[in-house]
Amino acid sequence: MSYRFTEDHEWVLVEGNIATIGISDYAQGQLGDVVYVELPSVGGDVSKGDELAVVESVKAASEVYSPVSGEVVEVNGELEGAPTLVNEDAMDTGWFAKIRIKDASEIEELMDETAYKSFVEGLDE
Repeated sequence: MSYRFTEDHEWVLVEGNIATIGISDYAQGQLGDVVYVELPSVGGDVSKGDELAVVESVKAASEVYSPVSGEVVEVNGELEGAPTLVNEDAMDTGWFAKIRIKDASEIEELMDETAYKSFVEGLDE
């Protein structure tokens, strides 16, 4: 499956009924050097649009919102000791959490890579 994106620059990669969530490369570039990441609790339920994590950079603190509803089944503990992974590889090793999806139709509401690229290009104009 391919990446899907939100207008808040979160990405989702779905494998079966599990969604891996992070922030886009564009978002980490806007944030600057990430110095701290606050992750959700495993076992907690989140609804689409709820705060999932907090990212603190040298510029600002930003909330990361869940693009889908479900149960947090795993968090990326690597980020606690190495928050710079978000800057180094936002779309892979810099992921925040994995969620067991409650409503797969929510994925369809997200932008695909082409739509997201156009969305970001529109922001830079």
